[in-house]
This record gives sequence, C-alpha cells and structure tokens, in this order.
Amino acid sequence: MAPSRSSSVSAEEPEEQQQKSRSRREMRDKAERVVQEPRCANEVFDLLELLQAEKERDVLCALSSCDHIFSTLLHRGDLYVGKLPKEEDLITGSYSAQEKYAMFMRHRYTNCVQLLVELLEHEAFAVKENTLCTLMKFVSLEAQQPLEATDWDGHRCFPRDLLKAVVGGLLSQKEDMALLISRFQEFLDKDDVRYYTLGIVNDSIGRVMAQARGGVLPVYQNNVFTLLSNINMPKKEQELRNFLLSHRSHNHEEWKPSKLKEHKRAFERLWFSFLKHKLPSGLYKKVLVMLHDAVLPHMSQPTLMMDFLTAAYDIGGAISLLALNGLFVLIHQHNLDYPHFYTKLYNLLEPSVFHVKYRARFFHLANLFLSSSHLPVYLVAAFVKRLSRLALTAPPAVLLMILPFICNLIRRHPACRVLIHRPDMTDEPTKDPYLMEEKDPALCHAMESSLWELQTLQKHYHPDVVRVAMAINKPLSEQEDDLGELLELSGYELFERDIQREQKQTETVPTEIEPATQLLQGSGGLLGLHFSLE
Repeated sequence: MAPSRSSSVSAEEPEEQQQKSRSRREMRDKAERVVQEPRCANEVFDLLELLQAEKERDVLCALSSCDHIFSTLLHRGDLYVGKLPKEEDLITGSYSAQEKYAMFMRHRYTNCVQLLVELLEHEAFAVKENTLCTLMKFVSLEAQQPLEATDWDGHRCFPRDLLKAVVGGLLSQKEDMALLISRFQEFLDKDDVRYYTLGIVNDSIGRVMAQARGGVLPVYQNNVFTLLSNINMPKKEQELRNFLLSHRSHNHEEWKPSKLKEHKRAFERLWFSFLKHKLPSGLYKKVLVMLHDAVLPHMSQPTLMMDFLTAAYDIGGAISLLALNGLFVLIHQHNLDYPHFYTKLYNLLEPSVFHVKYRARFFHLANLFLSSSHLPVYLVAAFVKRLSRLALTAPPAVLLMILPFICNLIRRHPACRVLIHRPDMTDEPTKDPYLMEEKDPALCHAMESSLWELQTLQKHYHPDVVRVAMAINKPLSEQEDDLGELLELSGYELFERDIQREQKQTETVPTEIEPATQLLQGSGGLLGLHFSLE
C-alpha cells in the first residue's frame, strides 16, 4: 500500500532538518580546523564562498563561522601587522612559514570584510543585523590589536578604514537603512566611535552630494539624518571615558576623541556640511523639529546657524513655525537681532495655523516672544486684533486657548484696554478701520479699532466659549491665565469633556418616575378618570 502524502512529508522534514544540522556542524568543524591547524587554512575559501549563498540560513551559518575564525585570529594576534604585501609576493618573497600564514590570513580577512560590507544590503534584515554586529566586533578587536603600524600620530591606531566601510554601507543611496542605523546606535555610545563617525559622515556628504550637483538625494539624505539623530552628544568632558581604543600606546591628554571641544567641532562641521545642501521638504521639517534642543546646544558657534534658520523662517507655512524654536534660542540666548521678526510672526497668523499639528508649539513660542513689556503698543494691538478676527472662524477647542491668550496680552499692555472700552465701534462693526490684509502691523490701524469680535463670540453655540468670551465684560485681573493645558486641547478632548459633564449632570438630577404597568395607564390612573374603556 502506497504511503499517504502526509506521511511522506513528515518523513522528509526530519531528513531536511538533519541536513541543515549536518551543514551547520560541518561549517563549525571547518572553522575550528582553520583556527587550530594552519595547514587547513585553505578551507576558509569554502566559508567565504558561502557568504554569497542564496539561502539566508547558509549565509548566517557562514557569517557565524567567519566571525569565529577572524575574531579568534585578531584576539590572538595571528594576522599580519603593518603594510600588507601583495598576495603574489608571498611566493617570491623571503618570508618564514609563520609570516606567510599571517599574511595569507590577513588577505582572507580583507576579503571577508569586503563581503560583509556587501551583505549590509542583503534583503534579509537578520543577515544585515548579524553582519553589522560582526563588523563592529572586528572594529573593537582591531582597536585593541591594531593591524597597522602602532606609531602614534593621533589617529593611526584606530581602525578608521574599517569603520568607514561600515558607515558607508549604512548611508545607502538606494535603501532606507533606518532600522539598521538604530541598531548601530549602541556602538555610537563609544566616544571614539562617535568622534570618528562624525568625520566619516562629513566626508561622505561632501563626496556624495558633489555628485548630485545641487539636486537632492532623498534616500541618502534621510539615512544621513537618521544617523545624525541617533548621536547622543556628551555635555561634559568628564563623560568622555568610554572608548574602544586602548590608551596604552598614546598620550590620552593629546588624543582628540578625549576632548569635548573636538567633539563639538566635528559635530558642528558635520551639521553645517549637511544643511548647506538642498533638503527634501519632508526632511526640512524633521531637522527643524530637533534643531533647537539636539543640535544648537552642542555647537561651538550656534550663531552660525542664523542664515539657515532665517531662510527657513522666510519660507512660510509649517516650516516657518518650526524655525521659531531655533530662532528663539539664538535671539534670547545669543542676543542675535532679526530685522522685521515681529512682522514675519504677525503674518504667520493665518486660519491654517489653528489646524497644523505644530499649533501648540507655535503659540507657546508666540507667547514667549510677546511677553516683553517693552514691545510697542501698536504691535501688541495688531496681534490682539488679528487673533480676534481669526477667532471668528476658529473651532471651539482653539477658541478656549485663543481668548485667554488675547486677555493675557491685554493684561501685559494696559494701553490696549482701549480696544475693549470703545463703545462707538460696537454698534457698527462694518466700519472697522482695521486692515486685515495689511502685512505691516504698524499700518493696520489696530489701535483705532475695537474687539467687537469678542462680543460676537459671546453668542457662540458652545457654552464654554461664551463663558470665556464674557471675561472682557468685567475688569481683567492682573494675574494671567495659565495656557499650559489649553495649548494641547483638541476637539476630541473637548467633546469627551462635554459628554462626561452631561453624564454627571444627568446622574445628579432628581427624578420621580412611576413606571407604567399596563397599556394606556399612567400615574394615578389619570386616563381612567377621563376615558371609559367599557
């Protein structure tokens, strides 16, 4: 009787599993022979060939074997140290058997590294991740056992060429490497790795972007930004203690990676190099979001970012809103002057500002910029009036923030109270002298107007808006309203709050209901008194 299909499959699976186990064991045994017996060194070619196999499991097994071989040889110091002769010179040169073996394995190590760098672009992430970890393990071992001459010149002992190959693989021009770069972040915690990576990326930007000839390379530039955003810069020189490189062969005090000022200088050069090229629009916003707190504090001369920020501020829209953070740092912490800054800020007040996701950030900064009591009255009045006009079409959640914002501005600048107490304008709002289309706040005639818009909002459909708008009918207190929670208030949260309020009111209302027990019979038999069912 022929075996069933299920029984044949179950018979094949153990056999296939045995073949897999056997191949793994064979590779481990082969790697062990290469490490322990120099006469078996040629077997390393079989493992290097498997690094180019089609099946993922074969590549991972070969990767593990190569990791074992060259990690062991690096740790034992069995690879040739110094300028490596060409491989064809091993036959003609007068070298000892031990030297020939060290040179031969050094050449195989070079071949292995080249293949591993190519594997960083493998389609399987497991292969990429294991390859990255293996390469960085080699970087660590080479830092402890340098393969180049050990005469110290400030740099030569660190395996920069190997690290350059790794970083070059991460900065792909064809593939988004964000996930692999996030895995690389743990290696950036090493201070010397971070320092040399900054220089390597800087050189890469100059070389790659020169080929773009003023254009954009979205994939490459996004990979660069992802790598930059994964760099955690030290704040104090005492924090620079975590190094791969052994310090036994050089003077630590003269070593650049051990100096905070050198880290800042390399970090600053890298960001200037990155930002001087045209960026994709989406990347522009990502840069501006993090610039003020993750970049400027770590720069030796943050004022040099003024040109970039002012150019972004002049673009308009969401990019201008995001540039405010960086400009705030430069203006308030570094005393930089920006001509016509408030005019630009005034013109950013458009209906769309109430609907962007950066709304809370914008109004928080606007509140800070308008907090000075030394601002001209006409300027503050222009902001008050423009916000009042925009409030007529704003959603309720925004109004609950905008109205207290307006009241706070009036509290800071009592001369603006005339906008509230001008009765001759309240009855005829159509003759408002305020010019909404005027770009210059000095020419918009805000001081000649009134806040009739707030009186209009006192008839709003939402009761909370009415309550807040009624505040101008009474003398404003000196204490400002807290805008912290209101800045983040959304329409959904407002709706949820209203629902909870209604439920609470329903629960507390006393009710006297006598449920009906028969059809057409109410409380006290009222229907029976007036209608006869007989």
